[in-house]
Amino acid sequence: MKKMLLFALLLYGGHIAAQVQADSVKVYYRVEKAQLDPSFHGNGATMERFLDRLKSIIADERYQRFNFRIKSYASLEGPLSLNQQLYEERTRGFLDYVRRHGVRLPGQINVWQDNCYNWEELEQRVLQSQIPYQAEVLDILRNTPEWSYDRNGKKTEYRKQKLMALHGGIPFRYMKQHFFPEMRYSAVWLTCEFAELEAPHPAPPHAQIQYDTIHITRRDTVYRERPLPSRKPFYMAVKTNLLYDAALIPNIGVEFHLKNNWSLSAGWMYGWWKKDRIHWYWRAYGGDIAVRKWLGKKAQEKPLQGHHLGIYGQVLTYDFETGGRGYMGGEPGGTLFDRANFAGGVEYGYSLPIRRRLNLDFTLGIGYLGGKYYEYKPIDDCYVWQATKQRHYFGPTKLEVSLVWLLGHGNINQGKGGKR
Repeated sequence: MKKMLLFALLLYGGHIAAQVQADSVKVYYRVEKAQLDPSFHGNGATMERFLDRLKSIIADERYQRFNFRIKSYASLEGPLSLNQQLYEERTRGFLDYVRRHGVRLPGQINVWQDNCYNWEELEQRVLQSQIPYQAEVLDILRNTPEWSYDRNGKKTEYRKQKLMALHGGIPFRYMKQHFFPEMRYSAVWLTCEFAELEAPHPAPPHAQIQYDTIHITRRDTVYRERPLPSRKPFYMAVKTNLLYDAALIPNIGVEFHLKNNWSLSAGWMYGWWKKDRIHWYWRAYGGDIAVRKWLGKKAQEKPLQGHHLGIYGQVLTYDFETGGRGYMGGEPGGTLFDRANFAGGVEYGYSLPIRRRLNLDFTLGIGYLGGKYYEYKPIDDCYVWQATKQRHYFGPTKLEVSLVWLLGHGNINQGKGGKR
């Protein structure tokens, strides 16, 4: 029956359909750019060759059908919303580039976007690499669900989060360096069918489909939650030491993330209370500055959370007297630096996320406190000097339980108590 049908088609001038064997090209993008730049990475020459090939295919009357299928993949660094946006804008940018160069794409264009991540390719790369903790990474890729839902019913990227948290992020950083640059791409498949009239020889009964593949490599998936163009992440904190507040010493501090999980912190306190009739004095003011290095998997996920080590310096003065002997730090009168005491040392702390933009920071500092101070007694309306002493103290000189308010673009907790 099949032979009779084929003979009839040849006899009456039927069309024999086949597929064109096409070319393949690869084009690259600059960091954070969605448009195809012909001056970058040889894109201009590559696209010129491809467009010439495409024009010749379209102009050939034998080619009857054209089908463009577009699929993008992203690395795991950025949020899904950003990867979706990059995919859409770069797909449009590629098609616009083709049209601007005088090629009107015929046929159907199908855009696929069921998943931005190529898990199968990632698993193969893990298998063929020397990635640390390879067995545990493969177990997550094969047995951990890609999605889960938090207590508010919001969908979260569960498999991705498990990979990021594994062994403090060591395997994830390896993937980021060795795998992800080659996994940020888009692929375009072009299927072109052609037919020959009165074919002198029968076409093969099983024609092999061929594709024209265009890989659009992405190299800039960054962690942002706003549409392009968007601001870079900025991490800052405003805080107050609750222990000072409980001691009736108002205080405020700020902290800025620098880079590579280093931060700079500075604070100021000022409490100047007195009741002359009962000789009640509670006075203290001064400031401190600290440089911190943030450590652990929490710090890898987002700055200003998790463990931190640092060095600090303090300058302060005080006047404490509650009806008996009084103690005054530094020379009476003058400015802070005329009568200051100084401290410095090393500190350790841990910053615990408690809400979307709130942390609770626990810090203990051990070091040296030194400076001149005076002892006196309030007698009638006078303050009678008793002794002048020099303080040399080694031990705990800094204790904080600080409420920290996170500020800045992207400075949002992703863990417990924050947005998941």
